[in-house]
Amino acid sequence: MTHPYFLGSQHPRVLAHRGLASTDEDSSVWENTAAAFAAAHAAGAEYIETDCRVTADGDVVLFHDETLERLLGDPRPVSDVRTFELADLLAPHGGLLTVAEALTGFPEIRFNIDVKADAAAGPLGPIIAPHAHRVLVTSFSDARRRRAVDAVLAAGAEQRPATSAGRDTIMALRALSALRLSPARVLRDVDAVQIPERRGPIRVFAASLVRAAHRVGVEVHVWTVNDPEDMRRLVAAGADGIVTDRADVALKALASP
Repeated sequence: MTHPYFLGSQHPRVLAHRGLASTDEDSSVWENTAAAFAAAHAAGAEYIETDCRVTADGDVVLFHDETLERLLGDPRPVSDVRTFELADLLAPHGGLLTVAEALTGFPEIRFNIDVKADAAAGPLGPIIAPHAHRVLVTSFSDARRRRAVDAVLAAGAEQRPATSAGRDTIMALRALSALRLSPARVLRDVDAVQIPERRGPIRVFAASLVRAAHRVGVEVHVWTVNDPEDMRRLVAAGADGIVTDRADVALKALASP
C-alpha cells in the first residue's frame, strides 16, 4: 500500500536537497535554513530533503555536518554548541530551524529527514508523530533509521512515517537484484531507496535494481542530480524521484508536457 507521503503529489518527485540555497557567491542564504526552505517552497517544491543533529541543549536541529568547520570555520561538533549560539551564527545566513519549527512553519511541505546522529533518533519521536503522514525518515544507518521510526510509533503516531533504506539494505537490494532474486524480505517496511547513480566504479542505479524495487512497490530516488539532461535521463530509466540542489531547475525539466 502506498504511503500517504507519496499520495497526491507530482511524479516524478523533486526533492529539494537541503532546501534551495542560492548558487550566487554573494548570497547569504545557506543550506538547511529557513530561507533556503522558503525559497524551495516558493519555487514549487513539494518535498524538501534535510538532515538533523542534536545540539548541546538536546534540541533536534536541521544541520548536515558533524561540525561547524565547513560552513563557519569552527571545528566544534554541533553536539557541543548551545542552540541559541547556533541560531545566532546562522541568523545572517538564512536562520536556524529545529525539526519542530520546520514541520510547523512549512505545513504544506513533505519532509525527507536524514537522521545524522544516534542522539537524534529518540527525540524525533514526539516531534514527528503528529506529522508522520508527510515525513520520510532515513539514515545511512539502518539501525538508526529503525530506532527513529520506532520512536515515532512509540510517541503515539497514528501511522509510521515513510522510510527509505539505509546503506546495508541498499547493498542487499543491489546484490539480490543482480541475481534476479526477490528483495521483498529486505525491503519490508521500506517505501523508497535513495541512491547515487554511481559509487566509484560501481553503478548503483541499475535497471535490475529499479525493476526489483518496483516489483515490491518501492520507489527509487537518485541523488544529487543538478543537470537537467541527467534528470530526464534517469527518470526515463525508471527513477521515481530526483534529489537536487536545483529544485527550481528540476521542476521545469521534469514538468509534464
